[in-house]
Amino acid sequence: MEETQPKIGKFSLNYGLILGVIGVIFGVMLYTMDAHTSRDSSNTIISLVMTAAVITWGIWAFRKANGGYLNIGQAVKLGAGIALISGIISVIYTIFLANVLDPEFITKIAEAGKAAAIEDGRMSSAQIEQQYEGTINMFWISYPVILIFSIIIGLVIGLIDGLILKKAKPDY
Repeated sequence: MEETQPKIGKFSLNYGLILGVIGVIFGVMLYTMDAHTSRDSSNTIISLVMTAAVITWGIWAFRKANGGYLNIGQAVKLGAGIALISGIISVIYTIFLANVLDPEFITKIAEAGKAAAIEDGRMSSAQIEQQYEGTINMFWISYPVILIFSIIIGLVIGLIDGLILKKAKPDY
């Protein structure tokens, strides 16, 4: 009698959707508080904690559905898959934010970068202006960067979870 193994793709999709929805709720919360352009590191830390928690939850649920067994490869695939689905949702939300919710979003980001560069004092005014224009004209590059970083973070969290939660099936 052969056991059916749970599908990594199904778990990645389900938990990726959960993480994506939580991320959008967090993003909307930041938007309503007018903190969506903030350079505060606490927003990043909260996002990373939420990501790690949901990916770990997904890997734990997969292990439970797999009879208590998990190998590192499965955990890494789950981490990357969950992060990919969440990253796609994040890109869609960012496009919606920049084009519908706050059409001045890109300009606000560029202004914040300009203010930080002026405060830092290491760049000339021409370099600061070039950075400002580059931010506005090349903002689209942030979309694939969001996906790439999401996947890398998912791979790392999946690897760590896999090392902690791995349990091999017996050979008999």
